[in-house]
Order: sequence, then C-alpha cells, then structure tokens
Amino acid sequence: METPQTPTLIHRGRILRAIPTQSGPADGHIEKSGVSAWPLRAVAAFVILLDMYHQVRRRVLVLVNPKSGLRSSFDPMRRAIDNAFDTAGTDLSYQFSQSAEDGIAKARRAIDKKIDIVLAVGGDGTVSTIGRELIGSSIALGAIPTGSGNGFARHFGIPMSPEKAVDALASGSTLDIDVGAADGTPFLVTCSMAWEAAITKSFAKSPVRGILPYLFAGMHEFFEYTPQDLEVVLDGGKPMYFKAPMICTVANLSQFGGGAKIAPNARANDGHLALVIALRQDIAKLIANIGRLFDGSLQTIPEVHSFRFKELIVRRSRATPIQIDGELVEAGAEVHVSVESAKLKVLVP
Repeated sequence: METPQTPTLIHRGRILRAIPTQSGPADGHIEKSGVSAWPLRAVAAFVILLDMYHQVRRRVLVLVNPKSGLRSSFDPMRRAIDNAFDTAGTDLSYQFSQSAEDGIAKARRAIDKKIDIVLAVGGDGTVSTIGRELIGSSIALGAIPTGSGNGFARHFGIPMSPEKAVDALASGSTLDIDVGAADGTPFLVTCSMAWEAAITKSFAKSPVRGILPYLFAGMHEFFEYTPQDLEVVLDGGKPMYFKAPMICTVANLSQFGGGAKIAPNARANDGHLALVIALRQDIAKLIANIGRLFDGSLQTIPEVHSFRFKELIVRRSRATPIQIDGELVEAGAEVHVSVESAKLKVLVP
C-alpha cells in the first residue's frame, strides 16, 4: 500500500508543508493529532500574504561621485539619506562612481536590477552622465548637488545644501522631462557651440571649481576665441544668418549653473528647446548688463536673440568642439539638434 504524499507549498525558497501521520485516512486528508491539512494550508497562505506585504516595494540606489565637491566626510550626508529614504519597504544601497565609465556601467546595472530611484550625488557632469543612461527607463533620477555649477538642481529648485536636498527629494514627486540631443548625443541642461564651448575647454584645465574660475576662463577665452558666422535653420524654416556670434547656446533647462540663467523661459517638459544667440558686436552691452544673466531678465535685452524649436541645424565654416552638459565633445561643421519629449523621469521637490 502506497504512503500518501505530503502536500507541499514552496514560497520564496522556503518549504511550507503539512506533516502527515504514519497513516492517513482513505479520503486523502492528512492529519496529525486530529488536525486536518487544510488549516495548515490556510496558515501557509497567510504567511505568504504577510511575506508579500513586507516585500520591498521601492529600491533606491545612491550613486556618489567622490571627486565632486564633498568638502568633508560623506557620513553626514549618508545619515541624512538614511533618515529620509531608509524607510519600511525601501531597499537602500550605496555605490561610488570612480570614473565616468564606472558611473555609466553602474547606471546600466541599476536598470537591470529594476531600481526605482537613483540619487546622483555630484555636479551637472555626474547628473548628466547617469541621467543619459536612464533615458527611456522607469527609473526616477534625483540630483543631490555637490558640484560647482549645479544648473540641473537649481532649475528644479532643489536646495544647494545636500542635506536639505535629500529632505526635499524624499517628499518630492516624479516629473517626466524632455531630453535634447546634439548629433545623437543626449543632453539634459545645455549645448553650446561658440564662446561658451571655448570657456568649457579652459575651465577643464583649472584645478579649482566654482563660479570665479569659470569667469576667469571666460575672460581668457574672450581674447583667444575667434567667432565664426553661423547659418541657423529652425524646424525646417528659412535659414537665418548670424555674423560672428559669441553666444550660441541650446537650453533644455534654464541655467548654465552658478545661478547664470541663460534661458530663463526654458521649460523642462514643454516639448521644445530654447536657442540663445548674441553677437560679438554687442558684447560690450551684454557685459554692462551682466546682472541680467543672474536675475532672469537676460531675454529683455534686444541684442539677445531667443527662439523656441524642436529641430535645429547649425552650419559653421569649420568644425570645432561643442559643449554638452559641461563636457567638450567633438563635432563637425554642421550640427543637428533635436528634442525628445518626456523621455526622463526626474525626482523634484
């Protein structure tokens, strides 16, 4: 005579089962001390439901650039992050980005691991490097600013104090923002093709970060940079010609960083990019009105030409590098710029 099989439930690698007596009744019920198997099954089902309730409901990865403005120990910031994000139902983890390539690899793995939120601790370069990899994914990007410019964080009103930024993001919401692309390279903040790109080259050589070294780099390149005439085509329209512009910046967000609002009317989720052009012949007036760059009224100056677009072609007489989110990128004499709507999820206050 065959021994009745024990009914078995397996959940999350654990075996939940009723234990039979040495012999079972003919009707197939398995009993021990007079208790049938069905209550045990009910208990097992309850355990499964309870376990499901306590499963991790949110996964948060903190990806830190240790070279970006961490003036002291990371411990105070970590305590702030732990207090704000290490809550019931949240799996919180930390990783350090040792290089741009390392940050890219870890952002890609975050997608594979189905992370819900990536908190990028660093400046605009860190945020952009990580954010590019998250485009089109379900992950929300949160910026904790520790860089010199922090244009991304400033645009969204994220506090400049990292600890306050943590608290603001912990109680924030998710916004789907647009993403620009220059010759296929995505950018979150700005892309520049004139004097601003040359400034980026000089600024990269400075061992010191901050607004003052950036201004010094600008002064140096003001005398070194040779502007070239531009032909501009917006959304397939008629070509426009600009003689020797010093400024030619495409903005997805409003700021360069450091509070410099190059495109104060730029919106993160309107499906358009902003183009700002200023000619060398008008540079003296622009310098006299430099305060308008920081108070959000730059576009009230008649000599500043501003446009909104979805597709842009810029034709130059020669190929020179362009600036993309604070990094210098090689580009040809003709540059194509476009926008993709609502392609990146961002955590905002």
